[in-house]
Amino acid sequence: MMNKTPSTPAKIELRHVTHLYLSAHRAFMAVKDINLRVEEGEFICLVGPSGCGKTTLLSLIAGLERPTSGELFIDGKPVSGTSSQVGYMLQQDYLFNWRSIEDNVFLGLEIQGIRNKETEEYALHLLEEMELVDVRKSSPTQLSGGMRQRVALVRTLACQPDVLLLDEPFSALDYHTKLKLEDLVFTTLRRHKKTALLVTHDLSESIALGDRVTILSRNPGQVRMELTIPPAIRNTLPFEARNQEGFQDVFHQVWKEMEVVSDASKGN
Repeated sequence: MMNKTPSTPAKIELRHVTHLYLSAHRAFMAVKDINLRVEEGEFICLVGPSGCGKTTLLSLIAGLERPTSGELFIDGKPVSGTSSQVGYMLQQDYLFNWRSIEDNVFLGLEIQGIRNKETEEYALHLLEEMELVDVRKSSPTQLSGGMRQRVALVRTLACQPDVLLLDEPFSALDYHTKLKLEDLVFTTLRRHKKTALLVTHDLSESIALGDRVTILSRNPGQVRMELTIPPAIRNTLPFEARNQEGFQDVFHQVWKEMEVVSDASKGN
């Protein structure tokens, strides 16, 4: 009998992950029995009603918290704490106004103890890709919200993480800026072959950006449905993807599932 070749570990894998938050008066189960597998280079979008545990999942994957039960793996190795493999970008940019743009970008390199000529050059290359090299000496106060978010993305990517976690990074932007930034992020992550998880409340955004959309139910958060986006949509820039044939059909499918989730939540 031939030995089977072991399968390649997923870039990210969650096995039966449950997490409770405990206080002096009550226990709240944020997520329950979550199973999720993300392959290298995939872009996965997490959607669901408020309070369904989307941000909790990102915190667990980032190693900021440990699950109450279950297991998390990156490249087949258990997640036991924070790691330089994982970059985390939040809704707020958290730029320091007393540092120039380039010094804000170098901050992650300093914290990780990897700031040198080579890593600085890579960070400046990313600034150029993001069309920000001309403002490298400026203060964050001189930049628009969209530009600040691009700086925050460069700061995260400068440390060269394998996995990027994005927690509603576009939600505070105006719609025009948001669409432009979606295209830029999509292109950059594809170019650098990053694995990404995006939390968003925008269903159109999840379909336009993601290879797959994972819908979570609430109280506690559980995977209700996983939907693979058709190639014609997922291989197109997000702005153009919204005009692709079949986009509205996928949108209505996700919308319908979200309606079911919302109705079920009201009944609890």
